[in-house]
Order: sequence, then structure tokens, then C-alpha cells
Amino acid sequence: MKGYGRRTGEWLELPFPLPPDRELGAWLLAELQFKPQELQRLAAPDAIRLKGSRVFLRLFPEEETQVEPEWDLPEPAILFEDDFCLVVNKPAGMPVHPAEAGAKGSLAGAVASYYASAGQAVRIRHIHRLDTDTTGPVLYAKNAFAQRRLDEEMRAKAVERIYLAVVQGVPRRKAGMIDAPIGRDRHHSGFRRVSPTGEKAVTHYEVIETYRDASLVRLRLETGRTHQIRVHLSYIGHPLLGDKPYGGRTAAINRQALHGSELVFRHPFTGELIRLSAPLPGEFAALLEEMRRPSV
Repeated sequence: MKGYGRRTGEWLELPFPLPPDRELGAWLLAELQFKPQELQRLAAPDAIRLKGSRVFLRLFPEEETQVEPEWDLPEPAILFEDDFCLVVNKPAGMPVHPAEAGAKGSLAGAVASYYASAGQAVRIRHIHRLDTDTTGPVLYAKNAFAQRRLDEEMRAKAVERIYLAVVQGVPRRKAGMIDAPIGRDRHHSGFRRVSPTGEKAVTHYEVIETYRDASLVRLRLETGRTHQIRVHLSYIGHPLLGDKPYGGRTAAINRQALHGSELVFRHPFTGELIRLSAPLPGEFAALLEEMRRPSV
């Protein structure tokens, strides 16, 4: 479907009329590829209206954010936004959501402030997460319909996340797959390790550039375990620069050298493939410049 129609308040008017010879429910199932349960949810609260041949769906009911806006945080850098989705470029040092009730300084607080300033009565719904010191795009759903569809895409591994990392040393193989289960580290609270009893975790990597004693690596996640990239690269003997907990040197950068560079997903309503790139943060770009400088 090209475009999703016109929004008026809580309602979306579909961009094409209902054919005179079609039953509304069957048409939504066939033409919009709605699932039966999606149709049931809309029908139950009277969220489907027909005016003549025009079809209206109540997809945007007003909601409480459930997160306190934090007005002193920088305004989030927006990579994409429409009525269904928001993608924000997360800076380093900011958790995606509060670690505990009342904690301040999260991306959720910054997004809540943005929604409030834009007059959007929308809950905070992040579809995936990044570690506190990892930069890059974070995808949000702006209504329950979008959240259900994007969550399904995540479970089906259809949301593609591409990362750039600077690792210690030069991997022997220029490309490969790390398939090693990840579980909690019993000896270090909050950290993870490769464990035969852990959850399945798969990371694909490709060496892009090599330096004196480090490499720039492009990574694609097939699964999304906590600290997955950090654990897997440490496991193969090439921890991220700056990632002290997992064995990385900290002289060149004071956080893990990991950046979410691309995010690819299908729009939850139109099915359009959306491909986004996030610019390198300053300290990451400076690290690469230093690494590329010839030795004297």
C-alpha cells in the first residue's frame, strides 16, 4: 500500500473507498492484510466506522505516556517519524529506559518530553534496546496497532540492525558467524557470558578495515540478547575497544566502540521497507581518524 491515508484526531481515513460489492471485514482482511485478531480488537471498542464508502479506523486514541517528561535533557535527534513510528538516534551514556522507578536521564524521558512538546498523547513503546553506552537508532511504536506488528517483526527476525564496532586485533577470518548461547554471568551481576545453558545467540560479522592493532567490523544481529555483540566479540578474542568489563582497552576511547549504523524495518501499516542510517558520533569518528593515521 502506498501511503496510509489521512489522520483526523484519533481516526485514520483510509486512502481508498470500500468497493460497493465488498463486505467491510472481509475487505480489510484481504486488501489491508489485517489479521483476524487485529480486526477483532478494532471491532470490539467500535473502532471501525463507515461513512458512505469511506472507511475510518480509530488507531490513535489518546494515551498517557506513563513516563515523566524530562525537560532538562537534550531534544532527541529524530531519524524518522510519522503517525505510527518514531526512530531516535540515541547518544552515548543514556539508557533507553529507567533502570528503576524514579531514575532520571533516560531516552524514554527525552522522548516523553518530545511527545509532550509536540502535543502528542502517546505512550512510550520502544521496540528494541541499546546498551547505555551504545549509540544509534531506537525504534518506537506510537500506537498499540504498530507495536503489535513491530513486535511480531522482531520475533520473526525481520527487523535488521546493523552495527559498526572497533575491536582489538585483527580477526583471522574476514567474515563469519558467531553462534554461541549467552546466559547470565553468575560471578558478575548485570553481565553476560557465553554459556551452554544460555539462550541462542547469533551474530554475523565482516571486517571492513584493519589498522595496526585493531579493526573496524560491521555486524548484523540475528538475535537480540543482552550485551550480545560485546560478549560474542570478547568470546572470539576481539573485545570492543573501550569495553573494560569484557576485556577491551580503554586508552583510545572511554566507552565501548559500538554504534548502531543502520536500521531496516517494514512500516507496520503500509508494509513499505524503511531503511535508516545514523551518523557516527563524534568520539567514534575521532577514533577512526586516529586509527587510520599512519604510524611514524
